[in-house]
Amino acid sequence: MESSVPPAPALHQTYAEALPELSVPWRADVPPDPQLVWLDEELARELGLDPAWLRSEDGIALLTGQVEGTTAQAYAGHQFGTANPLLGDGRAVLLGDLVDPCGRRVDLHLKGSGRTPFARGGDGKAPLGPMLREAVIGRWLHACGVPTTRALAVLTTGERIAPRQGVTDEPGALLVRVAASHLRVGTFEYAAWHLGPEATERLVEHAIARHHPTADGPLGLLDAVAGAQAELVAQWMLLGFVHGVMNTDNMAISGEGIDYGPCAVLDAHRRDAVFSSIDRSGRYAYGNQPGIALWNLSRFAETLVPLIDPEDPNAAVERATAVLETFETRFLDAYARGLAAKLGIDGEREEVLGLGTELFALLEQQRIDHTGFFRALDEGRAEPLFAEQDPFVRWAARREEMRAAPAAPAGATPANPLYVPRNVHLDAALRAAHLGDLGPAGEMLEAVGAPFVRRPERAHLEGPGDGGEDFLTFCGT
Repeated sequence: MESSVPPAPALHQTYAEALPELSVPWRADVPPDPQLVWLDEELARELGLDPAWLRSEDGIALLTGQVEGTTAQAYAGHQFGTANPLLGDGRAVLLGDLVDPCGRRVDLHLKGSGRTPFARGGDGKAPLGPMLREAVIGRWLHACGVPTTRALAVLTTGERIAPRQGVTDEPGALLVRVAASHLRVGTFEYAAWHLGPEATERLVEHAIARHHPTADGPLGLLDAVAGAQAELVAQWMLLGFVHGVMNTDNMAISGEGIDYGPCAVLDAHRRDAVFSSIDRSGRYAYGNQPGIALWNLSRFAETLVPLIDPEDPNAAVERATAVLETFETRFLDAYARGLAAKLGIDGEREEVLGLGTELFALLEQQRIDHTGFFRALDEGRAEPLFAEQDPFVRWAARREEMRAAPAAPAGATPANPLYVPRNVHLDAALRAAHLGDLGPAGEMLEAVGAPFVRRPERAHLEGPGDGGEDFLTFCGT
């Protein structure tokens, strides 16, 4: 008789085998009492994993890192503009990679798994709130059609850990993350700074094979990553998403968003919006994100210069610079396409951008809610949002002249979500989880997983709530 028990997933160690000098074998701590808090069953099935098996003893062993071959990855990075030569997975391990039923190779990665050689004095643990925050943000971005890492599961460990903020201890937790890979700009910086051109060249070859197979050499990889990042950041800007800590070690070569720590979503539209408690200078403010993406890509380009033209560094810099100079156009192209969809208009790029510039000036002047405005525009009730009616009426007349966009293709992701991870509501859910009530976090995960469809029982999650403008987010590290 054939067994009805599904087999364990076949995990590979593709990265460690290709580039052994960029990681170290490392095993996750054994949690004293692991409990599954949330499992994304849809994602599990996409990966070819049985949700029932993941809840079994063997499944929990996988989700807590009690498997062979796990590694901690090495990388460097520029943090708030300052080079740090050694960062790495300080509280995380790469469980391995698997090939899903559609043939896509993805990483399984575990956060909060204990100290590693890269822990830099930390305890390697993670509190429940920030792990749930990353799960919520990744689920929302994915539902909005934005390339992103995603949480497969969140578990509590049965530990109480030292507080990351405040004075009371916190429930320890684990996040199991799915990513196209964990190759970062910081990975290339580590290879270039510590290992030299031969290792960097193998890293380039690995990145091309994994993510950008049509790229031709290091210059082609730079071009592909620049294009992917232009598309990604344009979508962040259109949704009003503020990553909060766009260090080079938090920019993925795949073009996915990664590492959602002190992130937030705009309530009132403000270019200078900063929510991260650690971004005291406003370096990673909402309106700065496209420029920071280009800055990070420039650091990426620097690691590739010795490979682009080993004989003539000046020529290599010129060729890399020519690629970087395409970023602004590519970003604006992506931004204009997305903005036209959000506004329901058609027109040349400069016309769309001009209309958007006028709109965002009005939203900022009158402190109009970013998400709420676009939904109200879809539903024909935007005008009452404005205290000063005449400027909006004139703007709306100009928009009406451009309303010739074709209908969205069947199956396309809608442009304007109703439910977003509002600062106040998400914080309340995370505080409730800290105190043992997981209901609000589950409700938030459910709402942002289907963000375009209004449900009467979720009406309290639609608006910004009180106090969101003065809200601070924390890394949880």
